[in-house]
Amino acid sequence: MKLSDFDFDLPEGLIATRPARPRTAARLLLAEADNFRDLHVRDLVDLLQPGDRLVLNNTRVIPARLTGQRTRGEAVARIEITLMEPAATGWRAMAKPLRKVAVGEVIAFSPQLSATVAEKSDTDLRLEFNLTGDDFDAALAQAGAMPLPPYIAAKRSPDAQDDDDYQTVFARHKGAVAAPTASLHFDAELLAALRAKGVQFTEVTLHVGAGTFLPVKVEDVATHKMHAEWGQVTPEAAAQINATRAAGGRVIPVGTTALRLIETAARSGRVEPWEGPTDIFIYPGFTFHATDALMTNFHLPKSTLLMLVSALMGKDRMDRIYAHAIAGQYRFFSYGDASLLIP
Repeated sequence: MKLSDFDFDLPEGLIATRPARPRTAARLLLAEADNFRDLHVRDLVDLLQPGDRLVLNNTRVIPARLTGQRTRGEAVARIEITLMEPAATGWRAMAKPLRKVAVGEVIAFSPQLSATVAEKSDTDLRLEFNLTGDDFDAALAQAGAMPLPPYIAAKRSPDAQDDDDYQTVFARHKGAVAAPTASLHFDAELLAALRAKGVQFTEVTLHVGAGTFLPVKVEDVATHKMHAEWGQVTPEAAAQINATRAAGGRVIPVGTTALRLIETAARSGRVEPWEGPTDIFIYPGFTFHATDALMTNFHLPKSTLLMLVSALMGKDRMDRIYAHAIAGQYRFFSYGDASLLIP
């Protein structure tokens, strides 16, 4: 498989920069084998069955985008920072511009929050902040903004509306620097209606990293190295998923992050309790042990997420699904519409 196999032409106007409102008004393309139906997210109540189990990623996005000032002598320059992941001390971060930043420089983000550049590579920095713990969290909440994906940030800056739009209604454990976007379509009313229908829920945690937006740079897909992200499947979550499969119910991750995590925990053939970093890379030829279907948004050309859904549904079928979505004017990417993929 070549990277070019996963390319497609997407009209610029189909890239969503704001989500549907209400959340459940987003469109939903049901793809069950080769049968397609054009629905809405609210129709999940009719599509899912008692005994189905939705797996939700309960990570919470932090305001990881920062604008600061670097001072060298009397010169002051503006710099944009996006936090990527915690390091042993401090945070790994992307910087724009990166080239002129020097190790030892101090970047001021607010009267309360600043960071020293402890390390620098060709691609990122390690920043050591002046605050830690709850003090850091409070200062970051004041100084930071939601880390919108690059294709949205290129068109507009994050605003107060994104504080709500780019966070799931069941976000609990802070640590993500990108949202599990398929989950953004759920609101409290839809969750309650699904529970009343007999649909069951399991929560897992995968702290989505900025690496989810990094491009694949190798033409031979199999040689790509994924960016690691921290996740946890508790003993209770593992037992719930295994019980559903044993009873003949369907396990349906909501989003590729939840899928990647439970498949990481299921390499033995059944889901085991699991905690740690995962760099699992799912592309055609992958054997799924825990996933029966997937709810997900529409993904970037040449992305690892497009490779993942191609592994689940088959490459030719995904080509047809995306052609249908483009022809039907579905909205793409993080704030876009959704699909329910049933192999």
